[in-house]
Amino acid sequence: MKTRFVLINTSHAGNVGAAARAMKTMGFDDLVLVAPRWPNVLRREETIQRASGALDVLENARIVATLDEALDGISHLCATAMTPRDFGPPTAAPRAHFEMLLKQELLAIEGQALEAKNTQNSEEPAPNPSVAAGQAGVAFLFGSERFGMTNEDVYRCHVALSIPTNPGFGSLNLGAAIQVIAYEWRMALGGFPVLDATPARALADAAQVAGMLGHWEQALTTIGFLDPAAPKKLIPRLNQLFNRAQLSPEEIHILRGVAKAMIETAQAKR
Repeated sequence: MKTRFVLINTSHAGNVGAAARAMKTMGFDDLVLVAPRWPNVLRREETIQRASGALDVLENARIVATLDEALDGISHLCATAMTPRDFGPPTAAPRAHFEMLLKQELLAIEGQALEAKNTQNSEEPAPNPSVAAGQAGVAFLFGSERFGMTNEDVYRCHVALSIPTNPGFGSLNLGAAIQVIAYEWRMALGGFPVLDATPARALADAAQVAGMLGHWEQALTTIGFLDPAAPKKLIPRLNQLFNRAQLSPEEIHILRGVAKAMIETAQAKR
């Protein structure tokens, strides 16, 4: 689904940069500002600094005069309002609402596919792809830092998203709220894979482990720890220990160095 973040009457330039950063980390880039305090907010130094490299989001962002202009092509509107309204859309937590929204979208896509299949066997014209299911757009609306969203803006939305916070302290700044909503929406869409901070470790093969074990058997015999005449099960147990450790070639090299040092030290004392 097309995803858009709409900031209404934003008064702090830094929050625009923080919004761009929050969006880019979650893979979104459609940002629209409705009548911000600063006409040049996208080029202000504070905005650029707080964006922390998300300059492409700022470059693609649009400034419009009215909310109607910001919502062109959008079919589902999500208000982000902490203060309940006596009259307005239902309030829902982001995660629960996103799950429901995507289920509805999936049903619409399946219905569209079935309708297209039935059309193939009839004389009726095929559905217009421009209004087909799956082409819907969702917008997340955020009000000004000082006053939040107006009642009129909230009333036109389908849902008022409420981020579950500490009941005794639910204060979130604009950048943090956008980050939470962007994260929850990205996770609902499938998320991104978590990449290992370090590359996968290469493991020593059986021949390397066996060679190292033979070296240790020689070292343990040299220092008198292992009696070749009565070895019992020491070497098989060490073999199991090293197999469980899943040693790398570098670790094999270290252990062989230890074995070599034991042999040389024992021989030097003789």
